[in-house]
Amino acid sequence: MTVFLTGGTGFVGGYILRELLRQGHTVRCLVRNKVPALDDIPARVEQVSGSVTAPDTLRGVMDGCHAVIHLVGIIRERPARGVTFDAIHFGGTKAVVDEARKAGIPRCIQMSANGARRDGVSAYQTSKWRAEEYVRQAGFSHWTIFRPSLIFGDPGPGGFEFASELARTLVRPLPVLPVFGNGRFEMQPVSVEEVAAAFVQALTLDAAHGEVYHAGGQERITFLELLDRITDAIGHARKLKIPNPLVLMRPFIRFLDGTGILPVSLDQFNMLVEGNTCDSTAFYQDFDLTFKPFSPENLSYLSRRGRSRVA
Repeated sequence: MTVFLTGGTGFVGGYILRELLRQGHTVRCLVRNKVPALDDIPARVEQVSGSVTAPDTLRGVMDGCHAVIHLVGIIRERPARGVTFDAIHFGGTKAVVDEARKAGIPRCIQMSANGARRDGVSAYQTSKWRAEEYVRQAGFSHWTIFRPSLIFGDPGPGGFEFASELARTLVRPLPVLPVFGNGRFEMQPVSVEEVAAAFVQALTLDAAHGEVYHAGGQERITFLELLDRITDAIGHARKLKIPNPLVLMRPFIRFLDGTGILPVSLDQFNMLVEGNTCDSTAFYQDFDLTFKPFSPENLSYLSRRGRSRVA
């Protein structure tokens, strides 16, 4: 089938693009600017210019497609540029969904996030929830929503991925590692390969219609363990970790939020200390996936220079 893909030039999108091609689909990618790297991949990929924040640029671009996979999202707001969670997550989803329905597209696969809910601890979570609600009520004959936990994998040059960011800003440069609270809040990392495989399988899996999947790995680890595994992966000796009371960290992060000095924003901090785990039973039952643990071996990309993933 011909699949309209948003966010295809991002970290997760690159893997989903390759998986779509591997499964024999034709892909139409929405891009803000033409991406030369996409010219080197098979002719089954077409680039169309547009932006999810400019609905007028989406008119007619989905005509002839059979499904839409919508991935566009942000992890930090830039209000001065109009880049907010509400504008991108809800407004962008609304623009894509509205145009997909006009084009008569019956299938929609939506990227959400673990923890998305009406009363979330962050604007990130609540904006993702509003986007989910819009998809649910849009009238697609086949829709699926995924709520991934922390996604890890080789991001390639320039891609953003949480393990790479922690290695770059925290683990590599600092002699000791500051930890939020006691660091025992739990994470459930999931590999990007598993997420990509599930997204593409959901296009044709009847059982996935109308489902919201919590996509977390099959192992829960504390933030302290996560730091140790990243440290092992980059070949450093494990470092002393210094707990920092949450009551002191929160106002400090709020004060510096938006400066780009810290590796996390206030929204990310609130979500991090809440923990990032889920019941992923259905995710592994309904899709044909091979669990890839968050291990130093599978994090070996952290010790290498980034390289292009699109081939």
